[in-house]
Amino acid sequence: MTRRYDPSEIEPKWVKVWEEERLFEASEDPVDDRPRFYALDMFPYPSGDLHMGHAEAFSGGDAVARYQAMRGHNVLHPIGWDSFGLPAENAAIKRGIAPASWTNANVDQQAASFQRMGMSFDWTRRLLTSDPDYYGWTQWLFVRLFEKGLAYRKESPVNWCPKDQTVLANEQVIQGRCERCGTPVERRDLTQWFFKITDYAQRLLDDLDTLEHWPQKVRVMQTNWIGRSEGAEVDFPVVGLANESVRIYTTRPDTLFGATFMVLAPEHPLVPRITTPEHRAQVEAYTERARKETEIDRLSTEREKTGVATGAFAINPVNGEQVPIWIADYVLITYGTGAIMAVPAHDERDFAFALKFGLGIREVIAPPSGPQGRLKEAYVGTGTMVNSGEFDGLNSKTAFERICDSLERKGQGKRSVKYRLRDWLISRQRYWGSPIPIVYCETDGMVLVPKDQLPVELPKEYRPLAEQPEFYRTTCPKCGRDARRETDTMDTFVDSSWYFLRYASPHDDTQPFDPELANHWMPVDQYTGGVEHAILHLLYSRFFIKVLHDAGMVEATEPFVRLFNQGMVKRFGQVMSKSAGNGVSPDELVAQQGADAGRVYEMFIGPPEEDVEWTDAGLNGVARFLQRVWRLIVEPTSVVVEGTGADATVLARKAAQTVKKVTDDYDALRFNTAVAYLMELANAMQDYLQRGGTRDAGWDSAVLTLLKLLNPVAPHVCEEMWERLGGEGLLADASWPEYDAATAAEPEVTVVVQVGGKLRARLTMEPGASEQKVLDAALAHPKVMAALDGSKPSKVIYVPDRLINLVP
Repeated sequence: MTRRYDPSEIEPKWVKVWEEERLFEASEDPVDDRPRFYALDMFPYPSGDLHMGHAEAFSGGDAVARYQAMRGHNVLHPIGWDSFGLPAENAAIKRGIAPASWTNANVDQQAASFQRMGMSFDWTRRLLTSDPDYYGWTQWLFVRLFEKGLAYRKESPVNWCPKDQTVLANEQVIQGRCERCGTPVERRDLTQWFFKITDYAQRLLDDLDTLEHWPQKVRVMQTNWIGRSEGAEVDFPVVGLANESVRIYTTRPDTLFGATFMVLAPEHPLVPRITTPEHRAQVEAYTERARKETEIDRLSTEREKTGVATGAFAINPVNGEQVPIWIADYVLITYGTGAIMAVPAHDERDFAFALKFGLGIREVIAPPSGPQGRLKEAYVGTGTMVNSGEFDGLNSKTAFERICDSLERKGQGKRSVKYRLRDWLISRQRYWGSPIPIVYCETDGMVLVPKDQLPVELPKEYRPLAEQPEFYRTTCPKCGRDARRETDTMDTFVDSSWYFLRYASPHDDTQPFDPELANHWMPVDQYTGGVEHAILHLLYSRFFIKVLHDAGMVEATEPFVRLFNQGMVKRFGQVMSKSAGNGVSPDELVAQQGADAGRVYEMFIGPPEEDVEWTDAGLNGVARFLQRVWRLIVEPTSVVVEGTGADATVLARKAAQTVKKVTDDYDALRFNTAVAYLMELANAMQDYLQRGGTRDAGWDSAVLTLLKLLNPVAPHVCEEMWERLGGEGLLADASWPEYDAATAAEPEVTVVVQVGGKLRARLTMEPGASEQKVLDAALAHPKVMAALDGSKPSKVIYVPDRLINLVP
């Protein structure tokens, strides 16, 4: 056995030992009374091999899992792959291979990298969302949502990428182009499948208050995405059309008297009926152009406002005035009622539109400075009602309620709550995804595939399902006649919205998850991943858990107790990526410095929630630290004695203080400062030996403390040193060091306080207290205050740890 620190020899050895000992398999033994801890990393997408930018999140998650195991928890730390999706399909097509082959090869490559890095995953629970054993249960859950009225189909305008031949979410459209391929995006009307997440909008919003261990910025992002607003729905009768009115929703009913025109979305169903003959050609041309634009483009505040008059008029119900009805692309049919009352004096978009088209502007809320007369810009604040009939002189907040009361009393409108959140569009027109388990029959209509016929498996040929008759031609499960399968596949966010439940019983072939085991493990105690999933994945997962809770399948109402979003790892000023050519692969790292050096460096490089810059110099510095620890523990005789004065008490105090600091930092995920404290302890230990300290029981205690505290971030080398010291069993199974407050306490000294040379008090202080700290304590002492009699000392004489003299 070599005494030299050689990661290439040590690390594979311990990976093998951990595997043979089945060390990281979570226990489901009913007699195991250890408290459970569910540590979960957002599972990766198998787009290729990992680089150390990916590994940062997994290194942090692994440190949490190993730390909690040493704290006495029964830890579940599983791994799987989010393996469906368009990137894999396109990559496979480009290479002329099946998406399953491409995906599985990448999964195997990533799994090998994880193992080389020493990740403490429970490999017995490994899953892939593209396995029929998994997506069959995704289809089963779709059936449950359909049965509960939460899955439905409707025609909807969508963002369409003509190159990828699929629907894109708004977030996937960047400056009018597909984020994946850069192709200009088109708008199309397609019949699509949706999940009715809006039924859960208020619960999703309310329960954010329970997520106290989530980053505040994530909770704010979800709050804004759900977008609850309170206002009123108001009906504006259409002139000349009996019993026809335009219903609008406004958050500012206090501005109703200032409505000087109305704007409908070009797609609003009323537009063809109300447009007058002389305006029809212009309206139809404008509507056609608007249909091709993305919602993001239409809502841009930087675009010049466009619109067309319909020639129709509506009646403002609060004052009886006729107001013209326009159409404009900045009003969306999918938001609110698809129509707005325009109040240019108190809305910036309406103000710009009114100026451009010469429409009326009426001030109805005066700011504190009084009515403004001719407006130069919209006033959007609160104030005093003017030009508002019986409501003049009221505060606008009071008028809000009074006007709503009046609308409801007269049957002209009602109070209403709206949400920005829209139902979840799950349809995708591609091959590599979970088929939607629906059959269309001319006799029986839309029919669910029976649960005992799931999964509906993908065909071997990788073309869009709509192009594969051998897939979509089938028989009706009800009547047996010819029928057609649904050819859309599900959004991959559906797969990732319940995977954390499948880990509880990944081999159960009778149900998506065992409720008893799910209730045992859920909710996830620590969820770690990128902030790019702050909205969609997390929101959809929260929706799923609430649906399943309502169905009596799980007790949890939130999936993740604690959320941590790590920052990005950069190199040469750019985020690490394959396309940028600046990635560091695990293989490269392991070959050069070892996995432990990379793991510790990623934890030490900076606050884990912030973006950090990877440098070879920084990595080399951490490698030298591990080599120094090795020499201290395995080769202590190599430390040259350079002086005297070693103090075992000082070393014991430092070790005890480090236990407290590192424990607190691991609990708070402050890995960078935890590593810094471990470096300080190693320096103190080296100083102790250099001063002639003996390797006695006190030294041994410090060594064991350092090894245990370092183990979560540098597990291979710590296991090796533990074994060489004769440690019992595996270090990963060892108990966490107990904090000894008495040993950690600093010794105290007595500082004499004089006023004008006369003894007035004695202070008990910690050694090395600063002059300011001692002065503050002295000035607060009653006897010193009496001696000074309200005056301030003109001079202060301080002898550290001994005396402070205050000269009046």
